[in-house]
Amino acid sequence: MSRSLYPVISIEEAWQRIVSVVRPLPPVALPITEVLGHVLAEDIVAVENMPPFRASAMDGYAVLAEDTSAERRVVGEQDAGRQKPLRIEPGTAVRIMTGAPLPEGADAVIRVEDAVEGDGRLRFSAPASPGDNVRPIGQDITVGDTVLEKGLILGPAEIGLLAMIGHTKVLVHPKPKVAVMATGDELVPPDRTLAPGEIRDSNSYAVAAAVEAAGGRSVRLGLIPDNEAALRAAILEGVSRADMLLSTGGVSMGVRDLIKPLLEKLGTVYFGQVAVRPGKPLTFATIKGVPVFGLPGFPVSSLVSFELFARPALRIMAGQRKLWRPEVPARLNHPIRHSPDRTEFQRAIVALRDGEYWAETTGVQVSGRLKSLVGANALLKLPAGVSEFKQGGAIAAILINQAEVS
Repeated sequence: MSRSLYPVISIEEAWQRIVSVVRPLPPVALPITEVLGHVLAEDIVAVENMPPFRASAMDGYAVLAEDTSAERRVVGEQDAGRQKPLRIEPGTAVRIMTGAPLPEGADAVIRVEDAVEGDGRLRFSAPASPGDNVRPIGQDITVGDTVLEKGLILGPAEIGLLAMIGHTKVLVHPKPKVAVMATGDELVPPDRTLAPGEIRDSNSYAVAAAVEAAGGRSVRLGLIPDNEAALRAAILEGVSRADMLLSTGGVSMGVRDLIKPLLEKLGTVYFGQVAVRPGKPLTFATIKGVPVFGLPGFPVSSLVSFELFARPALRIMAGQRKLWRPEVPARLNHPIRHSPDRTEFQRAIVALRDGEYWAETTGVQVSGRLKSLVGANALLKLPAGVSEFKQGGAIAAILINQAEVS
């Protein structure tokens, strides 16, 4: 396929082509010490009751509720841990600690603050009813309960619950490894003094950070010159070492833009242009089943393209079910003009005021001005076909500082 044959497709069509080939990574079994932030790939079913015994819900005295004795003899103390051979009979009580198993014969616990003990004798200020301050067997979890469902993101509480029920290894979708490379003869490392015509690489650092922020694991391939052999070797290394490859630069129409022709030779290209600003030359392909995104070379274009297309694809691979950031209606603090040939995503700061979101852009919106993304918490979605948006008018805002909700 020639580069000139790539039609400009809509954002929706581009996403449909991506989702037609991107799949969750096969589950792996990991110890619970390593699964924070992973997506559970199996239902977890309880094989034990929790608690597995009747337990005291607080410090106090274990008693028989129907016992009407005015005074009772303390016959022992039950700590949390191994159960002692203690038994409650009328006229007796056992000092008990929170979480400790109830002695045989007990069916209630009197709070320590409702009791007076002296010389081994005990008086209560209030009667007890059966079940008072007692956690029954299976109160939290019953054998056969599905305690965690497939698709759940594992956080501290979920991991604690796994430990509680003795489930020390679980099936999860692995966090995708994403190879990141920046292309261009003009690029040099950030610590280099610039010679005429050179620029410091920001893309590989920004995109790798975006991968990590999205829950992936970045594999840095470094700077690759505009040389077919070097690019080919880097692409093949990337797809062999990672679950996804992201390259920046080299996807426009110049004679040194070599990424699209190489992707055509090495795999299948699904699209090469999208009706979006910034990011029109965005390219998506697969090589040996590995998704490859050819992100544009301008810093803003690469990060916005990642946000709109690569990030949700990465989340699919991680087993995530929610792919899209919140999109809210916002009013403009100032008028905006834009070229109506494509849908544009302008960087903005959105704040809630008097129950409504209000937005203002971060200034000049050219694709090379990375500062336009610094401090931005939203992308304003300016639809094609409309060139002017008035102050106070409504616009859709994608909140890029918030977690996905759908």
